[in-house]
Amino acid sequence: MGHGGGGALSAELVEHLFTPAYGNATLAGLSDSAALSLGGARLAFSTDSYVVRPLFFPGGSIGDLAVNGTVNDLAMSGARPAYLSCAFILEEGIELSTVGRVAEAVGAAALAAGVTVATGDTKVVDAGHGDGIFLNTSGIGLIPEGVDIRPQRAVPGDVIIVSGPIGLHGVAIMSVREGLEFGVEVTSDTAPLAGLVEAMLAVTPDLHVLRDPTRGGLATSLNEIAAASGTGVVLTERTLPVPDAVTNACGFLGLDPLYVANEGRLVAFVPRDRADAVVEAMRAHPQGTGAAVIGECVEEHPGMVVARTGLGGTRVVDLPLGEQLPRIC
Repeated sequence: MGHGGGGALSAELVEHLFTPAYGNATLAGLSDSAALSLGGARLAFSTDSYVVRPLFFPGGSIGDLAVNGTVNDLAMSGARPAYLSCAFILEEGIELSTVGRVAEAVGAAALAAGVTVATGDTKVVDAGHGDGIFLNTSGIGLIPEGVDIRPQRAVPGDVIIVSGPIGLHGVAIMSVREGLEFGVEVTSDTAPLAGLVEAMLAVTPDLHVLRDPTRGGLATSLNEIAAASGTGVVLTERTLPVPDAVTNACGFLGLDPLYVANEGRLVAFVPRDRADAVVEAMRAHPQGTGAAVIGECVEEHPGMVVARTGLGGTRVVDLPLGEQLPRIC
């Protein structure tokens, strides 16, 4: 299970098994989506599978995740998402009414994100060999001219911005799966982010890095960017937008909010002279009202992420081994 959690074990699997097997320059970038040239156009292409349990949770469902997750992976390349595929893998015995609810959620989420589900597939596995419904979505979108967003472009001096409160999706799933109550209902942040990215690109096409911190949370995304760019990352803990409900839940369960999954947030590495304008544009968009500057990119400790604590010290924010909560997306 740890190999599917988006942490060090997942990275090890990709580096030592899949990348050598597929071996090509396009794959080597290891971004959220591949940037391709085809027929004179620059395309972003991404695929993802969803095995979240339970299928329905506060704020969304597996159907929302499948659409928003792939739309967001495309948006992290600066692309305008256009078309999706959607494959349903159904376990024998699942009620058709449940399948219908998920299909309707997929359709509604695609409409909200401005994309078309253009093709799909359905497979059924024996009872006991699935978990109700698994989904796979792939997507394509157009990358505007002059946009080059990838983890290798982070440089010392970049300002690091997160688009809003972190940890909500992971805590929402945890609350319903484990039957926990935290005083208030925590809802998932699942949402499409392509519109927010367009608003940011309208300020400057020179966004260096975008990443949506899903499995493994914000800490994993920052470690991946630091490793890919060979730069250091410094966070300021007191500026991290962690909701009280997430803080309380993580304190109760012994978790770190930095490692809790998000499904409607992005982290951006932006040139310092454009950071204020980008934050202003983000806060003017419905998906970026909680945007906050959380750190910077530095020359020191290349490939490493550290956090400045409220007491004036620093701590290393390492890549997690696996996932604190499996089956989160």
